[in-house]
Amino acid sequence: MTFARRVALSALLLAALILAACAKKHHTVAKPAPQRVPSDIQNGETGLASWYGHPYHGRPAADGEIYDMESLTAAHRTLPFGAWVRVVNLTNGKTVDVRINDRGPFVENRIIDLSHAAAAAIDLIGPGIAPVRLDILSVPTLPAATWYAVQAGAFLDRDRAERLRISLEGEFGPAQLVQRADSPKLWRVLVGRVASEPDAAALASRVRAQLGTAFVVRLDASAPPADTPLSSQ
Repeated sequence: MTFARRVALSALLLAALILAACAKKHHTVAKPAPQRVPSDIQNGETGLASWYGHPYHGRPAADGEIYDMESLTAAHRTLPFGAWVRVVNLTNGKTVDVRINDRGPFVENRIIDLSHAAAAAIDLIGPGIAPVRLDILSVPTLPAATWYAVQAGAFLDRDRAERLRISLEGEFGPAQLVQRADSPKLWRVLVGRVASEPDAAALASRVRAQLGTAFVVRLDASAPPADTPLSSQ
């Protein structure tokens, strides 16, 4: 092989390596510097983290953007969209910074659902779940009115969800069904519409005492009053 051909081959191999490295990079956006967390935002929350990828990859997230499982994002039930959170894996000390752009996990005892890329960064892919701590780095400017509700159940059968909604409405006030566009689709039963997370937590405690399970969720800006049926994420 001539010297010129060896040089050309080396250049091609170098280009291929560069392209491969670029392909493996996670899709990220610049995150703001840490800031003082508002008093109504819970900081240092601990609990179980999980992760999600397919079949949600390429579908709209709850904030409207298309979910990319290789971006450093996450789903949380109450943190505002656009908040940046440092997730600390308490089993190995590894950390990853994620942007909240989705809602979930709608499972008792789990506090955050990480993208595939974020889960890989803290060695969560294999075990699937792990105890974590959430340190809030920044939150966007919040709207004047923020509303919360309590999820009391989720069902594949709408009739079962409707029966629970009716029974809860008689005791705890207005309740609604929200269709979560999963596969398969679930009907979530939400109770109440309150203006603070502590008030929602108190309502969740009352509901939990009756049903055994309940947790607080944020009603985002597009959410209608609690006595109005709707279909959404």
